[in-house]
Amino acid sequence: MTKSRANNRAHDAFVAGQRQGIAQAAEARRTSIRFIGPVRQREIEWEDGLTLARAIVAAGYTDARDPKTIVVSRQRERIPVDLADLFRGKDLPLEPGDTVEIQP
Repeated sequence: MTKSRANNRAHDAFVAGQRQGIAQAAEARRTSIRFIGPVRQREIEWEDGLTLARAIVAAGYTDARDPKTIVVSRQRERIPVDLADLFRGKDLPLEPGDTVEIQP
């Protein structure tokens, strides 16, 4: 490999790293709640006091069946939701930037 080609590869890798860093920083500043699963609205705005149950209603869960699993991703943590507790009214407060995965 020539020195010129090696320099070009190094530059391309540097630029790709910068783009990834910018994307990660933007994701860290995200304040909305994202949904993965059968909902009408894939993203809703976070507001103070927003809970998981309220967010699911606001996103418009579309499956006729109750969910089998729900997992909330918060930063680098995955929080499995106890559906029996949720159906009994024990709700989970959401934080800005959370992602809710619902599997029917």
